Amino acid sequence: MSKWLDNAVFYEIYPQSFKDTNSDGIGDIQGIIEKLDYVRELGCNAIWLNPCFASPFYDAGYDVEDYFNVAPRYGTNEALKELFEKAHEKNMHVILDLVPGHTSVKHPWFKESMKPTENEYTNRYVWTDDIWTDFKDVQGVFGSIRGMSDRNGCCAVNFLSMQPALNYGFANPQESWQFSTSSKEAIATREAMKEVMSFWLSMGCDGFRVDMAGSLVKNDDDSKETIKLWQNFRNFLDEKFPEAVLISEWGEPEKSLEGGFHMDFLLHFGTSNYMDLFRSENPYFSREGKGDISKFANKYMENYKLTNGKGLMCIPSGNHDMPRIAHKLDDEELKIAFAFLLTMPGAPFIYYGDEIGMKYLENITSVEGGYARTGSRTPMQWDNTVNAGFSTAKKEDLYIMQDPDEDRPTVKRQMETENSLYKEVKRLTNLRVENEPLCSNAGIEFLYAEEKTYPFIYKRTGKEGSILVVLNPSKKGASCEVNENLSCEVIYSNNGEAVIDKSIITAPACSASIFKIMK
Repeated sequence: MSKWLDNAVFYEIYPQSFKDTNSDGIGDIQGIIEKLDYVRELGCNAIWLNPCFASPFYDAGYDVEDYFNVAPRYGTNEALKELFEKAHEKNMHVILDLVPGHTSVKHPWFKESMKPTENEYTNRYVWTDDIWTDFKDVQGVFGSIRGMSDRNGCCAVNFLSMQPALNYGFANPQESWQFSTSSKEAIATREAMKEVMSFWLSMGCDGFRVDMAGSLVKNDDDSKETIKLWQNFRNFLDEKFPEAVLISEWGEPEKSLEGGFHMDFLLHFGTSNYMDLFRSENPYFSREGKGDISKFANKYMENYKLTNGKGLMCIPSGNHDMPRIAHKLDDEELKIAFAFLLTMPGAPFIYYGDEIGMKYLENITSVEGGYARTGSRTPMQWDNTVNAGFSTAKKEDLYIMQDPDEDRPTVKRQMETENSLYKEVKRLTNLRVENEPLCSNAGIEFLYAEEKTYPFIYKRTGKEGSILVVLNPSKKGASCEVNENLSCEVIYSNNGEAVIDKSIITAPACSASIFKIMK
């Protein structure tokens, strides 16, 4: 495993929304290069770059037209290579977003597969053998494409209607058009994706966040064939690119880690109870004090045990697919939330703009397949110049509207404000990197995580000792008793310091305290 992941703090960059350097209203790679120092000074030493490959952008780049070329609106392959190189010079790493499950309908592979005469790409995608035969009850298929060509058959859709599903085989083939995972057709798809990985890793990319990683093999209810597929990818990488990192959008770490991924995400869908933290009707990290941490904690520990104590589950502040963390929480509540995010196992991921409390814009017109998600993808707010420093294009030429609030948060204002959210996040990222027990691989034990109760207390233990984290987002002070006597030295506090009297811990309202446990 790549050692740099041990203390990685990721910053997710949605390229079209980060920084525009050519005044076309769309962010670009040169803008990311220009802001590398900002990301590094925030305390993030790794970047996850959302899809930047050529695409018709019906789904914001998650509909790939060409895996081997950067979308012209972002720049060139040379620009992306420069980003890798400049990041490495600053001791940073960059992972790309890999979309292996589907392509755009405009991809050359799909155009060839639509032809009625058999060719190399006929079975690159999942097709039935008759136009009237659909995919009813086929696990992992979300619809079909039919009638676009003279080929007699329907093509499976992996998500949206213009994202044909690539063929990695079926776990239990039942029909003549369903190929096994060991078929030459499924293997051809797998090997083609290895070529994509090799291309970018050879150019300097440090690995991939893999979109919909658990969806590749169809009718794979227990995921065993999908796990085998990823083990094959991992063996290939271990031989050719042993330092390459794989992080999965799967949401089932007991499966993804067995498949060879280094880390998995806790997601806004599935059973992780992630939404209970920041985005439910009564978020745990709201000062109203009506939240419940217990279901999250129980599920987290269940997964933790299933992964043999690896605990490599990434908890993001948010991402491009969900309302921003600031939608339900104000800056003071966000400070406590970030104290949690930056002290948990696995690599933390900060979604661009969350560190300054950028808002989620409700009910704005969908852009590039964003729909309700569009409000989380608005341009970064750097300063008080035109378009908040994102672009010098005309306001109406920005590809997504910007937060119109005159008092919208900006990096410049937060940098100049004492006790700002930005400064608190920076303080916490530094604390994490400087304390080995707070890094990715150190163990965790929940000492107090009771139903509808505050505070939330856990212990991180690494090779260099143990650290205690005491969080009380509630507007009321809270006390509890834990199952061990503690002797601690405070190394961080926000809005008051918790008091520890052997096994009794009392936390002030709306506070976060972090202690070094003394031997």
